Amino acid sequence: MKPYKYIAIFLMGSSVLCLSGCEDWLEPEVYSETAPDNLFESLKGVESVLFAAYANVAENRGNDLAQNITASEAMTDVGFGELGAIANWLTNFQDFVLDGSGSARYADYWNAPYRAIRNANILLENIDGANISDESKKLIVAECHFIRGISYYKLLIRFGPTPLRIRTDQELEIPRATEEEMNTFIEEELLAAIPDLPAPGQESKWGRATSGAAMGVLTKFYLNTKQWQKCADQAKALMDLNYYELFPSYFELFMVKSEQNKEMIWVSPCKGDLGRAASLSYMNFAWPQSFALHPATGLTFCDGCRNFATMFKLRNDFWETFHPDDLRKSLIITEYVNTDGDTIYTVPPDDNPRPFKYWPDDDWDGPGYGNDVPFVRYADILLSRAEALNEINNGPTVEAIDLINMVRDRAGVPYVFETDFASKEELNEHILAERGWELWWEGRRREDLIRHGEFISRAQDRGLPAQPHHVRHPIPITMMEANPLLEQNPGYNL
Repeated sequence: MKPYKYIAIFLMGSSVLCLSGCEDWLEPEVYSETAPDNLFESLKGVESVLFAAYANVAENRGNDLAQNITASEAMTDVGFGELGAIANWLTNFQDFVLDGSGSARYADYWNAPYRAIRNANILLENIDGANISDESKKLIVAECHFIRGISYYKLLIRFGPTPLRIRTDQELEIPRATEEEMNTFIEEELLAAIPDLPAPGQESKWGRATSGAAMGVLTKFYLNTKQWQKCADQAKALMDLNYYELFPSYFELFMVKSEQNKEMIWVSPCKGDLGRAASLSYMNFAWPQSFALHPATGLTFCDGCRNFATMFKLRNDFWETFHPDDLRKSLIITEYVNTDGDTIYTVPPDDNPRPFKYWPDDDWDGPGYGNDVPFVRYADILLSRAEALNEINNGPTVEAIDLINMVRDRAGVPYVFETDFASKEELNEHILAERGWELWWEGRRREDLIRHGEFISRAQDRGLPAQPHHVRHPIPITMMEANPLLEQNPGYNL
């Protein structure tokens, strides 16, 4: 067995990940840093390191998950935040004043994936000598490959290529990988994970990786690196599992009562928690000031709920692009009754509609809500394959249109037809719009606009000082100082 000298630090800052089973939540024991040898003497010890890695993949500590999603979304044509403490974390992104130091989000975007990678590396190096069954070893090795794959994919989407830390004995100062090295590593990790991960629905606890989750992340990786044939093929392989399906109700899709439905391929699992150790704080930013009642649904401001000063809002221009009958607007608040009994309208010209994407229902504790946040879901896979097919065939095909209409059918909007689009470019424009209507405030819009070449131009159209190099975030200044071999992304004079 290899020595455990690295173990003690791996649980710091990420000690608990709540993973729900059908009836309960798993709260792994946190082992003392004074006895690291215990970690590999039992399955519980090994899993404590593994679940700490999952916690960092989920990025749902405190307000992190809500803020990370919104920092990304607010750079797009979908939404924004105003008032309150946004100067501490959102303004840098929303106003395209990207300097790598003005917001803690930069460090969180960087550190959480690397903490997950760190734990995966130590597990891979020590698993052979662990006092657990061969079956458990095989599964955990596959999960570690998945964790490294998804973590480096997140880093790629945010910063471009970053240092590939794949062993604990590497030098602390190493340069960034090349684009090819980064892409190859992500692909190989996810492909290595798929064969030994359980089939979807067969995982021991909700929130642990499945073969479907790895296939879903791989599909998105191929999409955003424009490997069109691989994207189409991987999406089709995922569909051919005959497990995933669209959930019937868009309104109920993101509710706690609907969790573990077959549309959700990979999520950040959350649980209502007063201390927000593994919960979602999104609604604290979404409630309008003095909200009392939503007349259309009967939703009331719950006892113990919080209403932060910062408010999330949809951009009016985005709101106005929805079809009048689109059911995906059902999670957008356009009027409410305040605590004075007055009806307040949140549509132009009065205000901006409010995004209640993660509707509060069954699981909350003060400022902590239990809504899972999707990273990959089935509707995204359908639209990803449609986009890849459009690129491969240089224009609309019957299958691509059918995939889009599967998503539109649930939304209650009219079908589109092959004859509606005269070129690949016209269908791509529609797919980008469809993805906006379907995936708003799930953290996917920034990467979609970048892939379609419209991220910078749309920001400039909003009067912002966006420049071509802003398609990647600056590497945090603290990381540059800690590793002199790092090279900053071009365009940032930090």
